[in-house]
Amino acid sequence: MSASLTPRAKFATTLLRTAAALSRATGRGDGSVIGGRVGLIVEPRLLELLAEGRHVVLISGTNGKTTTTRFTTAALEAIGRVATNSFGANMPTGHTTALAKAPKAEYATLECDEHYLGQLLDAARPKVVALLNLSRDQLDRAMEVTALAAKWRQTLQASAGQTTIVANADDPLIVWAASVCERVVWVAAGQSWTADSAICPNCGAHLDRFGEFWRCTNCGLNRPSPQWSVAHQGEAVVGPDGRRYDLHLQLPGRVNRANAATALAIASLFGVDPAQAAPRLSEVASVAGRYAKVERDGRHLRLLLAKNPAGWLESFDMIDPVPPVVLSLNAREVDGFDTSWIYDVDFTSLAGRKVVVTGDRRTDLAVRLEVDGVDFLVVDDIRAAIAAVPPGPVEVVANYTAFQDVRAEFNRVN
Repeated sequence: MSASLTPRAKFATTLLRTAAALSRATGRGDGSVIGGRVGLIVEPRLLELLAEGRHVVLISGTNGKTTTTRFTTAALEAIGRVATNSFGANMPTGHTTALAKAPKAEYATLECDEHYLGQLLDAARPKVVALLNLSRDQLDRAMEVTALAAKWRQTLQASAGQTTIVANADDPLIVWAASVCERVVWVAAGQSWTADSAICPNCGAHLDRFGEFWRCTNCGLNRPSPQWSVAHQGEAVVGPDGRRYDLHLQLPGRVNRANAATALAIASLFGVDPAQAAPRLSEVASVAGRYAKVERDGRHLRLLLAKNPAGWLESFDMIDPVPPVVLSLNAREVDGFDTSWIYDVDFTSLAGRKVVVTGDRRTDLAVRLEVDGVDFLVVDDIRAAIAAVPPGPVEVVANYTAFQDVRAEFNRVN
């Protein structure tokens, strides 16, 4: 790919790699953001030039982007080299760095922040776009969720016919946004959190729900028939032809089986046999620290990331019912400063087990647990939390910057 770059783009790519390497050497991070920033300053079209000639997949949504990107990368590696930003740098700077690091990769799977989808559609000209879900996130700095769905719908309509959409049939906001596209592959990826899609995004009427099916009786918007789904019995994905593809995932929970189904649907569009791709997904043990298992003083911790109400709900579905639980909550700029969303999370499932609370906003979380009748212990930091639980398994659930603090305690475990 690099052979077709202009001299300016080649120079920008060299500076990008140098800046990223310096960032890593000085312990300031993996360099994806600063490297991409430097490269784009020198050549503003660098992302577009690096994407040219590749088969690009964009994966976007509120939750599950990083894991689905990692699964999709594993599946596509069955047929060739894949450039990816599957450690979470999901804005144009991170995309540029991911492509620059893998100049010979024919394929690229790029996790895309929801607010940058339009920009990436223009720059990367993807063959496939996967839309996972939309729910409230970062209340004081992110767009209202229905407004974001409307923005996606407008963006996708402008690029209709140029790409294939893989979309979650269970999320009304995703269905409404994607329904303007000519080629859509529907996946029954589930929607445990429905509070943000109680009304029809098309007309504002109340949505009726009957198990998995949903519909608007006013305008007719309804759940499309999915081509791909997670089997109701056992850990398997069912494809368009009715065949079952067994999953043996190391990552827990129903949501990760849904992420796997989306990855198989994407890979099949590039000619990858799902029977060949499915075993590759079982090799994924953690993603940028998510689901990682670490040990400290006889405590065996499993790390779970939960950034918003939908994410916390899914995390509680993943954790084992007996071990102690450590909850960590921050409210820094990346998290959003408004923590009122924790009152949308039902914590009653934690009642009766040992719960330890930490993080910058631990007192906010403690009050919320008290409202739900959950006993807890408040401590200053993750070290104190580990010391407060007995030896054995421990579940750790943290929002974004709190999760990064936990990873830093264990030397940025991946």
